[in-house]
Amino acid sequence: MAAPTVRRRSRRRALRTLLIVAPVLGGAASARAGEYPLSTVIFGSLEAGPSGFVTVGAKVAADRIDRDGFVALASLGTGRRGERGPSLAGARPTILTRWTMLGAALAGYQWVADWGVVALFAGPEGSIESLSGPGGAAFLPARPGLRIHGEVWARPSEDTLLTATLILGSARGHAWGRLSYGWRAWGASVGPEAALYVDETGYRKTSLGLHATDLEVGDLRCRVSAGVLMESGRASAGPYVSLTLWRPL
Repeated sequence: MAAPTVRRRSRRRALRTLLIVAPVLGGAASARAGEYPLSTVIFGSLEAGPSGFVTVGAKVAADRIDRDGFVALASLGTGRRGERGPSLAGARPTILTRWTMLGAALAGYQWVADWGVVALFAGPEGSIESLSGPGGAAFLPARPGLRIHGEVWARPSEDTLLTATLILGSARGHAWGRLSYGWRAWGASVGPEAALYVDETGYRKTSLGLHATDLEVGDLRCRVSAGVLMESGRASAGPYVSLTLWRPL
């Protein structure tokens, strides 16, 4: 009976990892998850490439992070991207920079199973944007909206990790999705990822790369990824890197 007991303990440790990570953009649990109830996880993420975005936030569970139950997710982010503006006859298109600040406060529920966790959130979001170019800068009206956020984090086996995330928001008419798969290697889950972002301005961003999830940096855990990013309005693709850090409290 020793071998089945070891396997059950291993699966419980893997499940705790998924439960802390799932609604927090990527990551894994500290070993302390088995010692006392964890109810809060703080996180921050950075995506750098032709465009960039920084996000900070927190996830709070009503009871324990490793049980079915109600959870809340709050985030605030800011970023910039280049886009083509209007052009005069015979002149090159104007290049503008769009600055965005986007925040959300969501409530939801997580369902826990031996293989992983499913989480679904909904709540208000808000956006503030500005456009800057050769003629100066202009602030756009603030826009409130509703966001729906769904995630699945699953371990098909002891050594594999599958994630799927979808976010829909009405403040900017945007949608973002990411799918990744990983195999246990070098103390992390390593494998391919693909992501897609679109919004009502006609902007589209597609990325393909590799990720490493559950890397340990002191008291923090992290998810790092890199690859190729393609944006609308750009003739060629460019590199991107992405980093997410999180810590249970």
